[in-house]
Amino acid sequence: MSAFRSLSHRQQGLLLTGGGALIMSPDALLIKVAALPDAEILMWRGLLSALGFFLIVLVRHGVRTLQAYRRCGWTGIAVALLFSLTTCGFVLGNQYTRGGNVLMILAGAPLIAALLSRIILGERLPRRTWIAIVLCMLGIGMIVIDDAGVGSWVGNGFALMAATTLALNFTLCRRRPGVDMSPMLVFNGLIVGGGAALVLLLGGGGIEMPPLDRWLLVVLLCLFIVPAGVTLLQRGPLYLPAAEVGLLLLLEVVVGTLWLWWILAERPTTLGFIGGGLVIGTLVIKGLHERRLEQRLRSAVGID
Repeated sequence: MSAFRSLSHRQQGLLLTGGGALIMSPDALLIKVAALPDAEILMWRGLLSALGFFLIVLVRHGVRTLQAYRRCGWTGIAVALLFSLTTCGFVLGNQYTRGGNVLMILAGAPLIAALLSRIILGERLPRRTWIAIVLCMLGIGMIVIDDAGVGSWVGNGFALMAATTLALNFTLCRRRPGVDMSPMLVFNGLIVGGGAALVLLLGGGGIEMPPLDRWLLVVLLCLFIVPAGVTLLQRGPLYLPAAEVGLLLLLEVVVGTLWLWWILAERPTTLGFIGGGLVIGTLVIKGLHERRLEQRLRSAVGID
């Protein structure tokens, strides 16, 4: 911990954001390898991640845990509900289409958030952002209309739902930028897990433990990887400019797709590859350009 604190703010941000993205990179892969039915994977992911997030909240806030929840207010409740939809969209997307498709579509969430900020908050967007939005939407459209026999329209639709609700979450959190909303992720897990458990019980199938090997994968993913990765990703942007955060977040998309390609041989079709390349390429070029602009601005005002 002392070694981490001795680093500069930028180095801390790079370590936190990059580390969080790399930790989260096998998320889609492990969902597919676990190969559990929809309701079961949602139930275990929700309940186990809720426990993991709550333990992190206790470690971070200690006796002030209740105050951390009170600061979130009604906005925090909306954040929990929206992130529940994001979780369902991500998990179900991976159940019905290639994981690479889901990751590529989810990568467009920041630009969807920019578009929603223009609509909801009335923020003006520079021309480069409009161009990036058009190119990314074109790329996402190419992924969505990919071969329905391999890349299911249902799965792509769930992935698009995850990206849109995540973008709504970004927009909502910007209305209270000084408040840490991460404690509300506990309720996201309870909503997803409780809802899925209710579906299982009402469906008459009951709740059964998965085979031990799959159960261990689920515990690794939902109790450790998801809470740790999301927490690091939530903390990293406090130390880095937005452009650098956006570039580092692409690590999860690229490395996650490579995991799927290597372990499960999930090769994208030509159309999906072009669409994904258009999304990633646009975000990289936009991020590098904005990073250069931020560096010029910091130099102009004399900030190191």
